[in-house]
Amino acid sequence: MSVREEFWSIYREALPILLIALGGGLFAGLVLEGMVESVERFPGLLVMIPVFLATRGNVYGALGGRISSGLHQGLIEPKFERDQRLVNAVTASFINGIGISLVIGVITWIALLILGWEVAALYELVGIMLIAGILTSVVLIFGLLALIFAGFKYGYDPDNLVGPIVTTLGDIFGMLFMLFAIGLVEVLV
Repeated sequence: MSVREEFWSIYREALPILLIALGGGLFAGLVLEGMVESVERFPGLLVMIPVFLATRGNVYGALGGRISSGLHQGLIEPKFERDQRLVNAVTASFINGIGISLVIGVITWIALLILGWEVAALYELVGIMLIAGILTSVVLIFGLLALIFAGFKYGYDPDNLVGPIVTTLGDIFGMLFMLFAIGLVEVLV
């Protein structure tokens, strides 16, 4: 395949998913707009949102890269079956996703205290991050695997799909589950 053909192949595969990602980002922005009232109830919430969304991309982008490499090398089959490589990658990503969610809540609380800004209670911020982190992790793991496996079966290069899939799923479900977590913490507290 020539360089030109390879370029057009990547472009054809990536463009549709990038357009879907655009729509997903707009939807996440609409959800954020709906959270404005919660910002007053939980000071520090706006500080956590970009960090939360960025870490979803970092953690699950790495998972997608591992899966993509495994598919290219023939080490992972594009189906949901008990494969120790797949189980290890998913488990590590899940633990990292939950762990970093807790760290976000704690560090945000500490940083805002040091700055002298108003901040919600530690248990509120950590609770919101934990709930949103767990729910988002589950959806990202299964959604990412399903979409990468399906794309691979239909001849798409998973390397072209991982980035847009992770950011779109992370933004949409990250914001939805954060909104859900806020509501749940408000009810419980």
